[in-house]
Amino acid sequence: MTTESKGQAAASVDLKLEVVVIPVSDVDRAKRFYQDLGWRLDADFVRPDGSRAVQLTPPGSPTSIHLGSGPALPRFLIVNDIEAARAELIARGADVSEVFHRGPEGRIKGPDPERPSYGALATFNDPDGNVWLLQQVTQRLPGRVDGNSTNFSSSADLAAALRRAAIAHGEHEKRTGGHDANWPDWYAEYIVREQAGKPLPE
Repeated sequence: MTTESKGQAAASVDLKLEVVVIPVSDVDRAKRFYQDLGWRLDADFVRPDGSRAVQLTPPGSPTSIHLGSGPALPRFLIVNDIEAARAELIARGADVSEVFHRGPEGRIKGPDPERPSYGALATFNDPDGNVWLLQQVTQRLPGRVDGNSTNFSSSADLAAALRRAAIAHGEHEKRTGGHDANWPDWYAEYIVREQAGKPLPE
């Protein structure tokens, strides 16, 4: 397959550009500036490796910013299945790192053993050295998505949400000991809560 035909072939995995890291000299000053503009503060916490994550979103925007410092600031591509996304990018010619997660000493090989949302990462560079960070997200942090609005950018995105709901519903039926005739309502509640970062039904 030629490079041109690779590019023209339809991708089977969603890669959502949701976060761009912008360089700042003073995170707290920048945070105040953007909040004063009316941008929503989504997160401000310290990661396991000691780095600080500060994310803000402009009103009505599907894409957010992280405030960062240092060279080679990445752009975040959000995926439902990091192994599938990594395999597809490699097949299309990208040199993608092994999957890793963050720990106190930095990168740790493999996804976080507890498999939390946001806990599996991989990186690749373009020919000019721009860094892209793949991040697997299945359940959003609270406040990141409007709880009254659930939407999917593609059929693959919706299918992935349905598969996760099906697995969780199977566990639900094991606990209740029988078939759940109201499974469509349960699926819908699960998917909405997962996307909004709310506690999941049991």
